[in-house]
Amino acid sequence: MEDPRRYWVAWSLVKGIGAVRFRTLLTAFGDAQAAWEASPQALRQAGLGEKVTANVVRLRQHVSLDVVWDKLQAGNIQVLTWEDEAYPRRLKEIDQPPPVLYLRGSLLPEDEWAVAIVGTRRVTAYGRQVTEELASVLGRNGVTVVSGLARGIDAIAHQATLNAGGRTLAVMGTGVDKIYPPENSRLAEQILAQGALISDYPPGTPPDGINFPPRNRIISGLSLAVVIVEAGLTSGALITASFAAEQGREMFAIPGNINAPQSQGANRLILDGAIPLLNPQQVLEALNLTMVSEHRTARKVLPTDPVEKQVYQVLGAEPLHVDEIRLRTSMPIEQVSATLALMELKGMVRQVGGMNYVAVREQAADYSV
Repeated sequence: MEDPRRYWVAWSLVKGIGAVRFRTLLTAFGDAQAAWEASPQALRQAGLGEKVTANVVRLRQHVSLDVVWDKLQAGNIQVLTWEDEAYPRRLKEIDQPPPVLYLRGSLLPEDEWAVAIVGTRRVTAYGRQVTEELASVLGRNGVTVVSGLARGIDAIAHQATLNAGGRTLAVMGTGVDKIYPPENSRLAEQILAQGALISDYPPGTPPDGINFPPRNRIISGLSLAVVIVEAGLTSGALITASFAAEQGREMFAIPGNINAPQSQGANRLILDGAIPLLNPQQVLEALNLTMVSEHRTARKVLPTDPVEKQVYQVLGAEPLHVDEIRLRTSMPIEQVSATLALMELKGMVRQVGGMNYVAVREQAADYSV
């Protein structure tokens, strides 16, 4: 049986198809395969313009999905879609999450406790020192560090986390098989052993300046908080800060020399309301990340009580209201509410607002293609 994700991959190859248009196609045709096999007329009726429809037709004529899929397998590149339980929950909650993520390495449940560290490529000695200290503290405390594999702050954050024995995720503006800048190739290999390389661009996508700003929404989307270390007034790190604000992420910035160009952007963020970060412990305390190890231990607790087990079985990655849980389990609402409260303390379920709950699964997100 062919994997339906190959059709999600196909759509990711079409220039002009983003989250909004892809969701429209799913609504119109029911699934990615039906949309891919639709006639040009049907695609236009679904809302695709002439240019994008022409791109689809041309791609269907010249690209073999079997060949594309085989290359993904050969490159050990995983594919995650909105429909996969392994798709990062926090990222899925942002506005217009990428329909497809390409992944090398592994995502683990503990990567939900993540903090992004980003900043300038032209790092100062002060910026290096602060980044190394912050990333090391986070890594040692079980917090996954997210960054963009760029020169400067990004690379320092990744390396310091690895040196501390922590996990780190690199979100790329290229395909996951195209390491950029090339001098970070060794660093990328190290990341594969303690984290993942992630991109919403198909494998083979070369570095292009227009690709890097959009990927910053993924950096912030994967994270509980974003820390800007050093950034000029036109730095790409400020784009990440903007996405973080839109996504409701906690924002920290490192105060810097008021005369240093590298600190002007970070200082401006503080003026606009970002939390001035004076020591790494602030991040752990503000996000209650001092309890990461306890959360991990609790998450490994599986439901042994028959009531807990019944509730756990009806829950998945999609939010379910407490009333719906009551209907599906045929339990009194008081029993359901009390059970959910206890399971949340154990880390087996999470309330995502409005009395809606999702299950927290322990297995690693390692879907092979």
